[in-house]
Amino acid sequence: MFIKQMQVGHMAVFAYIVGDQERGEGLVIDPAANIDRIISDAVKNNLTIKYIVNTHGHVDHIAGNLEMKTKTGAQIIIHRDDADMLVSTPSTIFRMFGATQSPPADITVKDGDTIDVGNVSLKIIHTPGHSPGGMALYAQGYVFTGDTLFVEAVGRTDLPGGSWSVMHKSITDRLCTLPDNTKVMPGHNYGRMSTSTIGHEKKYNPFLQ
Repeated sequence: MFIKQMQVGHMAVFAYIVGDQERGEGLVIDPAANIDRIISDAVKNNLTIKYIVNTHGHVDHIAGNLEMKTKTGAQIIIHRDDADMLVSTPSTIFRMFGATQSPPADITVKDGDTIDVGNVSLKIIHTPGHSPGGMALYAQGYVFTGDTLFVEAVGRTDLPGGSWSVMHKSITDRLCTLPDNTKVMPGHNYGRMSTSTIGHEKKYNPFLQ
């Protein structure tokens, strides 16, 4: 499995390229900005971008959807509970971020579904709390956690549809039950490291103590 972590845009968002180099298929998680750089890195690594996967529907994570879809033809995937955000977020919010509104989802998913590129399969783990349709993606010892779990921190819950009690349950019941050596790939570069592990977060994340 090929994985490339890339910090993009002005809000320290982590986008990820994930794929199967033998089959030449890949996907991009949260292409917030710097679309040409993401596409160039995919091409250099023999990957055609098949899907755009949004961990949730907030503007800072979907801002590059339109450009990515236009340039690659990739299908947009998001959890069904956040799909409406792609098309209902007020245009004034996009202007604040210097972004254009996303096209609607081509595919919506739910807990337990999988997204496949070549021989790589990512399992959907529904992790509401930061947003109703927040989700993590789990594959081969890695979990892409969006804005639910950061390195020694967690996402905010004061936005519409957010709930600390719901998110805490998502983290403790859905993420912390993964093997301790599972590598945590967060949605923002907000920590003292760019990645972590489930075991590290259980021990050192102050929000989980």
